[in-house]
Amino acid sequence: MQPLLHLKYRLLAPLVLVLGAVIGYPLAFSLWVSLHNYTLTAIGQAKLVGAANYLGLLANPSYWRAIGNTVTFVLVAVGLELILGFGLALLLHHRATPLRHLFRSLLLTPMFITPIAVGLMFRFLLNSQLGIIPQALKALGIHVDWFGSRLALFSLALIDVWQWTPFMLLLLLAGLEALPTEPFEAARVDGASGWNMVRYVTLPLMRPVILAAVVIRMLDAFKVYEYVYAITRGGPGESTETIQYHIYRVGFLYFRMGEAAAMAYTLIIVVLILVILLFYVLRRSAT
Repeated sequence: MQPLLHLKYRLLAPLVLVLGAVIGYPLAFSLWVSLHNYTLTAIGQAKLVGAANYLGLLANPSYWRAIGNTVTFVLVAVGLELILGFGLALLLHHRATPLRHLFRSLLLTPMFITPIAVGLMFRFLLNSQLGIIPQALKALGIHVDWFGSRLALFSLALIDVWQWTPFMLLLLLAGLEALPTEPFEAARVDGASGWNMVRYVTLPLMRPVILAAVVIRMLDAFKVYEYVYAITRGGPGESTETIQYHIYRVGFLYFRMGEAAAMAYTLIIVVLILVILLFYVLRRSAT
């Protein structure tokens, strides 16, 4: 038994070393950058400032606005994706749904398109002057400025919903098809049907899968960057500037890499705390 244990560690050692080099070095270097006044225009003149970059974020309104925009985006996008994905999963899981295999294929298509291409596509589709969708709404007497008003952040969230609801659908549909049939047969014998079946049988059984799907999508939604870059560039003003785009702007447009690295590390800490909390809830729900 002991030789097998040593063999296992020896086999894992190369992978651990490669991951340590690929992940560990960038993390260590970015941490070093976050503790210095490091600018791209004066790389050789970096000065140690300690926690000054982190403390400066406390009084940075643009940083907190970007955090607020990101949280709003995540809550709206993931919430709608969960509702739509679960509803579609229930419909496709029902064996009486006609052409359900064809609908599965069609509904999964958007998530295979790269986000930057999706952003450029909707940039033209929702353009207030040239877009097909605004023109169709104008014909009905509805005037909506999708990206030039307070709707801009909500519009980006809807684009995310269009692309990533299929991913939520895929996870939830797999969970539905893996559920045992005995609880549903017992519920039917007791007279349950329709919404009561979903509320009292399906949802409790699906809770671990739902939580896992929400965790995965929230982690991905926190990284939203492509839609902002392709469509609004953070405008109008800073109303759609997410934390990822704000880090890019500070680091690569203003060349303040030390401050940008500090922002990135605060984001890592927030996401890590979120992951720990959600997986704790997921573990408790599974027991």
